[in-house]
Amino acid sequence: MPFIKVSIHFVWSTKNRQPYLSTPEIRTSVWNHIKENALKKNIFIDYVNGYVDHCHCLISLGVDQTIKDMMHLIKGESSFWINKNKITSSKFEWQDEYFALSISESMISAVRNYIKNQEDHHKKKLFQDEYDELILKCGFEKFKG
Repeated sequence: MPFIKVSIHFVWSTKNRQPYLSTPEIRTSVWNHIKENALKKNIFIDYVNGYVDHCHCLISLGVDQTIKDMMHLIKGESSFWINKNKITSSKFEWQDEYFALSISESMISAVRNYIKNQEDHHKKKLFQDEYDELILKCGFEKFKG
């Protein structure tokens, strides 16, 4: 059996950055559902959190899991669940685009704390500003897939 530890910090937003996740209760419900559903699919989510218009997720990929598959499973199922259970007042959608950034073992705790403190973080900085900084800092390029 192989031993693998690949940690990925995923970030994705709601469609058109709509503030669908407008209350702490909605966010808590969605984050809990994402974690519970991931467990059923053998996806290890270390931490999930976000704010009114986006989600951060720290995931450890398994041997046969891909970034594309993880995002498809998490975003697709959670969107379906949110709409089925009428968690938001209008039709909910995640944006197709997402970030996926590898995280070294030495940075796991810092990333976990960053994800944990999203509400405080976004009192000082808009998601769009954070998004623009990540694009520049990480040298992201868009890939079709």
